[in-house]
Amino acid sequence: MKHDLQHTKDGVSHVGIGYYVITANCSIEVLAYSAYSDSCKPTVGNVKMNGAVVWQGSYCTNFCDPRGVNTLVIDPYSCSLLQSRRFDTNDIENAATQLSNYLQELNNGSVIVGVTAGEPTLKLSSAFLTLQQFGAEVADVKYFGSFAFIAQKGYPVKTVLRKVLKPDESRPSPARLNALITGI
Repeated sequence: MKHDLQHTKDGVSHVGIGYYVITANCSIEVLAYSAYSDSCKPTVGNVKMNGAVVWQGSYCTNFCDPRGVNTLVIDPYSCSLLQSRRFDTNDIENAATQLSNYLQELNNGSVIVGVTAGEPTLKLSSAFLTLQQFGAEVADVKYFGSFAFIAQKGYPVKTVLRKVLKPDESRPSPARLNALITGI
């Protein structure tokens, strides 16, 4: 809220209150990828904000393979990446617990992008409840399936979630979503 001092012709000062609406204009494209294949066939996933790549991973290419669940905390007003974390829920025993703890520690109102890479589900089960609290119900995603979401902590009804449940579907057409954040 802003207070403006306004003068009239009669020389009397009046205090007016002006209200400003702060809006965002942030386009987000999310593409997960699955490494499920009988051979090493290159596949790439990414997250773009207003067209700029802010996260990228791949399987069987020169890029890194950030297997598991990757989270990006973003500022929708400046459309910028604040923090990126990887949780290897395919290989590391406590990665799902670390993911849950990380998400629970975020401030209410934080905007999070989630994107899977390679194989995210093998050791993900202990994070299902926390992900569900964010509006990302992914317990039905099978081994080598994929999912992507955009969520705001504390507002699960706002979550946009895409998931591809089976590996034979996820490999050729992994989870992807496009969203435009215009306000939160």
